[in-house]
Amino acid sequence: MANAIHQNSLRVEKPFIKVSCAALPETLLESELFGHERGAFTGALTRKAGRFQLANGGTLFLDEVSEMSSATQVKLLRVLQEREFEPLGSTKTIHVDIRLITATNKDLEAEVREGRFREDLFYRLNVIPIRLPSLRERREDIPLLAEHFFRHYQEKNRSSVRGYLPKTMDTLIRYDWPGNIRELENTVERAILLCRSEYIMPEDLPLTVQGAQNGAQPMVSVPPGMPLKEVEREVIVQTLEETGGNRTQTARVLGISRKTLQNKIKEYGID
Repeated sequence: MANAIHQNSLRVEKPFIKVSCAALPETLLESELFGHERGAFTGALTRKAGRFQLANGGTLFLDEVSEMSSATQVKLLRVLQEREFEPLGSTKTIHVDIRLITATNKDLEAEVREGRFREDLFYRLNVIPIRLPSLRERREDIPLLAEHFFRHYQEKNRSSVRGYLPKTMDTLIRYDWPGNIRELENTVERAILLCRSEYIMPEDLPLTVQGAQNGAQPMVSVPPGMPLKEVEREVIVQTLEETGGNRTQTARVLGISRKTLQNKIKEYGID
């Protein structure tokens, strides 16, 4: 979303800089954001420009902003209010003009009430809040995202896989995706790598995702005394339905050869 905002703004020709506040310890995060002079601290062998300076004229995206320490929050507040800062170890003031976008998976209002996030910084950041619903709240987006990730990883891995079976896409839609888009992306990449047929089957998905189809999994009704041949015919029919009529996939699911399946279809008169 941050990338989309930048790409559709007047700042599109300027830098789009990203920082994960959770991925860096406090000392390194301050240096990454504001830069430092040579000798500012142990290991600072050269001068380094901070992300605020690099993003000048463009957009700076701070992911997981709630993970910032109180000291860094104070410095961030000053930059937002004054549009200026000093790199570590420097007395030179640098002026910047940026759009700042922040993100968090926490409830910042609750963090403020608990004293873990500065109230003044919260209100300074909370100018235009955008709530991104979880995937389970917008299941209509799952096919679009799944197709996007499929095209990306199919090309990246030079895969011959052609797409998803209808049942596979249905399984993806039914799953709740606690890891949201990152989990969906990883699942699609994994499926492309593991798939050994033309289309991705539910069996190519992680077991946790496969479990999403259980609620809608059709059951073969077998009343006592039903002839084995009728049971076998019903299993074949339902498996063909689930694979969209793909006989190669059906044979794979049933654990038989395609030729054996062809003979069974002919024997039982299955259309």
